[in-house]
Amino acid sequence: MTFRINGNAFVDQPAPGQCLRTFLRQLGHFGVKKGCDAGDCGACTVYLDGEPVHSCLVPAFRAEGHEVTTIEGLAKGNELHPMQQAFLDAQGFQCGFCTAGMIMTAAALNQEQKADLGRALKGNLCRCTGYRAIEDAIAGRHDTAESKAGCGVGHNVPAPAGPDVVTGKARFTLDVAIDGLHHIKLLRSPHAHARIRGFDKSAALAVPGVVAVLTHEDAPATLFSTARHEVREIDPDDTRVLDNVARFIGQRIAAVVAVSEAAAEEGCRRLKVDYEVLPAVFDPEAAIKPGVPRLHDKGPESRIKDASRNLAAEAQGDRVGDIAQGFAEADVIHEGTYFVPRVQHAHLETLCAIAWVDETGRLNVRSSTQVPFLTRDELARVFGLPQDKVRVFCERVGGGFGAKQEMLTEDIVALAALKTGKPVKLEFTREEQFTGATTRHPMKVSVKIGAKRDGTLTAMQMHVVSNTGAYGNHSLPVLEHACSESISIYRCPNKKVDGFAAYTNTMPAGAFRGYGLPQTGFAVESAIDEVARMIGMDAIEFRRRNVVRKGDDMIGLHKSPDDVIYGSYGLDQCLDLAQAAMMRGDGDEPPAGWAVGEGYALTMIDTVPPGGHYSDTHIWLEADGSFGMTIGTAEFGNGTTTVHRQVAATALNAKPTNIRFKQSDTDHGGHDTGAYGSTGTVIAGRATQHAAEAMRDVLLAFAAKQSGVGPEFCKLVDGAVDCGGQSVPLSDLYKTAQAQAVDLKAHGTANGIPRSVAFNVQGFRVAVNEVSGEVKILKSVQAADAGTVINPMQCRAQVEGGVAQALGAALFEEVVIDDEGRVTNPSFRHYRIPAFADIPRTEVLFAKTSDELGPYGAKSMSESPYNPVAAALANAIRDATGVRFYRLPLKPDRIHAGLKAKGP
Repeated sequence: MTFRINGNAFVDQPAPGQCLRTFLRQLGHFGVKKGCDAGDCGACTVYLDGEPVHSCLVPAFRAEGHEVTTIEGLAKGNELHPMQQAFLDAQGFQCGFCTAGMIMTAAALNQEQKADLGRALKGNLCRCTGYRAIEDAIAGRHDTAESKAGCGVGHNVPAPAGPDVVTGKARFTLDVAIDGLHHIKLLRSPHAHARIRGFDKSAALAVPGVVAVLTHEDAPATLFSTARHEVREIDPDDTRVLDNVARFIGQRIAAVVAVSEAAAEEGCRRLKVDYEVLPAVFDPEAAIKPGVPRLHDKGPESRIKDASRNLAAEAQGDRVGDIAQGFAEADVIHEGTYFVPRVQHAHLETLCAIAWVDETGRLNVRSSTQVPFLTRDELARVFGLPQDKVRVFCERVGGGFGAKQEMLTEDIVALAALKTGKPVKLEFTREEQFTGATTRHPMKVSVKIGAKRDGTLTAMQMHVVSNTGAYGNHSLPVLEHACSESISIYRCPNKKVDGFAAYTNTMPAGAFRGYGLPQTGFAVESAIDEVARMIGMDAIEFRRRNVVRKGDDMIGLHKSPDDVIYGSYGLDQCLDLAQAAMMRGDGDEPPAGWAVGEGYALTMIDTVPPGGHYSDTHIWLEADGSFGMTIGTAEFGNGTTTVHRQVAATALNAKPTNIRFKQSDTDHGGHDTGAYGSTGTVIAGRATQHAAEAMRDVLLAFAAKQSGVGPEFCKLVDGAVDCGGQSVPLSDLYKTAQAQAVDLKAHGTANGIPRSVAFNVQGFRVAVNEVSGEVKILKSVQAADAGTVINPMQCRAQVEGGVAQALGAALFEEVVIDDEGRVTNPSFRHYRIPAFADIPRTEVLFAKTSDELGPYGAKSMSESPYNPVAAALANAIRDATGVRFYRLPLKPDRIHAGLKAKGP
């Protein structure tokens, strides 16, 4: 068959039933991405005779004789297509996994279509940006700053990988061709709880191309947690690579390794399993009562709180005051129980990894991970290997949001590579992402709050039951985080907090942006709003009277922790900024006849996980006078590579473009705990600042010695050192150092102790159709205390993306599990994430603070924008309708039912 791709003709034969997407990738066009394989996300968009199509829906043979254009062929010669340049100028991307498909669609739009982007972009999904930067790109807005010496902190420096992202050259995990690559498919349990009595592998092994069928008999017996933390002991060791007991529908029970995905799939179909079906429990409150089925029988070495009660973890707060006396003193008391469901991360790049054993016998794992170093350490422990015999690395990661702080693919590819000696690949399907990965922890949060008529809080009580699912990854730290800052942001003399994480026969929950605070924040901030209404006080004023102020103890689950401080305090500014923006009265006009209301919520977050978070940065001078740098933190749309460049450029008075880096590879030496817990800027950035400042001192001292001028008379300028008026190019300095066998390099490290806090305040004005239950957001504003904002454009985009993702969870996202424990909506077709038309433009405002702990005064802003959104939206709907909704998501049918129950 004859094909034309990007202007080149060639003859090839697609496999029977092969879609155009896999055919194009097979030919090396890696800019064509897989996000769904169902035509729902648009990541695979290409042109067929100039018309954009989703290539996952087009049979490859139908492209015969037609002109196919991928993102790699969009530009003519060395000049970018205008839309590629527009996405660069506006930085219309974050992780970049959706960007190629988004650009292909946007480049084909006419003026009429550009006037209605909600309709024009309905087939292209983005989970990171919140779509505003994409809208800016299509509108031709230019938001980036020119690269100049010292153009670091405070400038809109573009992402280093931007040119590769917009041209499809950026390499994600599976964008690589490896000779002899084998494929893994996983057989997953159809039962919520079952013991495996045995396997019959004969039919599976008889499939042509199948080379191995791996079960628990082939896997290490070592127990571990899929959760990755610097202090690994905070998570229970309750998991095996492959187990002889299935504890949820979708748990992997066998791995088939074959020369093709088709053969591996057929092997899974033919593998026979003898199950002993066991009783299951799905309700977390029922699960921790006596007499229910027990999920785990591990001993105390697993660190399960109480396996006999299915209690994965427990968080009992310190006694603060007298809670009974506090409620006795209250003039008003609100008591309510709030429910937050499972939410999927829905990053467009599904979990995936490739593993091989090299000629030295070392295990190499190329993975889509937020935590390469911690994964390396755990693989070495589980498989009994020395750390120097394991390498884990990633290139660009297609979104994460906490889901890739797990070890869910690396262990099984490692097992397959070690057992077969073949290079192997595992890629989750979108359905597997919904059924075999992790979600946000569903929580039931009971809140009781008392206050006096003058607006003084007297008592706060919270009881949390968290459903951790079949395994306890992140069960304790999520629970403790949820039970801490949501309460500690308020001054109150009497507090009581109790939390429980229960095992159930459902898919495991794990780390997700906000890490427990969106759940309890929804409850506490809704309850605070109700108390304000009961005493007749403005909601913002009530919060102003009761929030912590700099110098106050932050008391939540525990009394004031000694490693959390006010590195800076901007909550008062955030309240003022958000309220002033809402009071301007701008925003969209409400539809006629719809009820209108406004609502606010605030949150505080510790900017680093407890127990330490470590990062190393190495910097050296290159021969051409530029700087090389190694950092451990992964880039998945969090923008850390841009920030690191800016931090180093500030210290070295260099152009950001003259700083090149290697990252996310355990072979680079040093250590990095990982890109999670809001640490990419705060911890890794601080390590980079220390390294860059040390490098500056090394250069000045060496230049001073060579020129005979005192170091105090030397300073770095663009590409040179000014030694008392004499300019010495850095390239010359490098040559001199080489001749003297002197290494011009430096190292910086940071440990994450003590920790600071960040604040966010969200405001919404909404209109509600009281007949249908439909909600329209008229105005959205978020004020953030991010300390010194290193890159305003990028930080604004982080807030916009966080608000957009949280709106999806607040309005319509929910992983639905039936009475048998089965996920019933495992696709983007049935689990809807926000599209362009769903998301309003959020006005982002920054408090003017400078944090004493972060690099150049910066604080993190990756997780915290998510946290106040659901509560602020619920408060606005309450203001519009007079009805308090206690359960998310706030779907039209749920609002309609609540309004109907209210009556006329």
